[in-house]
Amino acid sequence: MADTRWYFNTVTEEPEQGPQSPVDQRMGPYDSREEALRAWKIVRERNLTWDQQDAQWKDWGRGR
Repeated sequence: MADTRWYFNTVTEEPEQGPQSPVDQRMGPYDSREEALRAWKIVRERNLTWDQQDAQWKDWGRGR
């Protein structure tokens, strides 16, 4: 079964249907070409969320 999901090539900065690039040069998979084009924005949003969660975890239990 062929993988028809979308990936984002971090070298060419182009979306690709199916895993065409080496794994260390792609992000994904994404459900659509448009979502793959937003890969860097998605990464920034997820990193911000994880940073906020890390900060909350480090503060857990303080102030009791």
